[in-house]
Amino acid sequence: MKKKSLVLLLALAMIFTFALSACGGGGSEEAADSGSSDPAAAAYNKVLEGLNSEAVDTDEEIVVAMSPDFAPMEFVDLSRSGDDQYVGYDVLLAKYIANHLGKKLVIKPMSFDAVMTAVQTGNADLGISGFSWTAERAENYFISDWYEAGENETEQVVITTAENEGKLTSAENYAGLKVGAQGGSLQELLVKEQLPDAECVLMTDLNDLCTALLTGKIDALAVAQGNGESFISANDGKLVASGFQFEIDEKYKNNVVLINKDNTELGNQVNEVIAQQKKDNVADTWYDAAQMLGNIKTIDELGYDDQGNKITE
Repeated sequence: MKKKSLVLLLALAMIFTFALSACGGGGSEEAADSGSSDPAAAAYNKVLEGLNSEAVDTDEEIVVAMSPDFAPMEFVDLSRSGDDQYVGYDVLLAKYIANHLGKKLVIKPMSFDAVMTAVQTGNADLGISGFSWTAERAENYFISDWYEAGENETEQVVITTAENEGKLTSAENYAGLKVGAQGGSLQELLVKEQLPDAECVLMTDLNDLCTALLTGKIDALAVAQGNGESFISANDGKLVASGFQFEIDEKYKNNVVLINKDNTELGNQVNEVIAQQKKDNVADTWYDAAQMLGNIKTIDELGYDDQGNKITE
């Protein structure tokens, strides 16, 4: 029994690693080989080191739940270990919040829907996982003020296979097709509202949805812009942008933190930290760094040097 269990665990680990690398959920093979010396990771490491240097030495914890399948917001970098393997813009924000509240950050990785449940039941203090405002969430949570997240929420798109390139540019083209979306996400709402003649296929994990697209189980996948770019980059020649873009109401733009509805004190504290983050004007730097780490954009595209410095001349 022990031998079979070990074989099963190794098999599951290989499947998990494949899902991350094939569908764009983690760092590149180059990053795994060269670690912190990888130029694409330099800007992220610089931000991370700065935040780590400001961390408070305390036993008081703040538990943040997130679903690390959503590059560049939160994903897994297999070249790192422990909690450091969870990377992305939202991870940097979680560290920033913990620092300003004088607490030790504990990240709890889980599925997207489980993040919401964990906040409601008190198993996590905060849910930071690329959440946008929705009326349903407003009823069930204390929703923070919005924080900037690049074009990740302002641009919501559909990706598809290379065979469908140029064929799915308008809503009418999706009639009778299977369009994937993460259950409980903004993308689910958009597919059902704006692609009413398509069959909306829901799954918990975005990497599973990516695999479903690659294997023909779905015809297209609704994603945030940055996440779509990550999947396309990791599957060059296999996945493409469809050319269709959802219309986004202003209230859905930008991201929010979910807090238990009864914990208004923590909610107000988080809002103060978010206000400070805006004053610090670090959003673009963080987002660029997360994009480069996730191989979504290159240092040349974003204008950074090999040491992670923004080129200003």
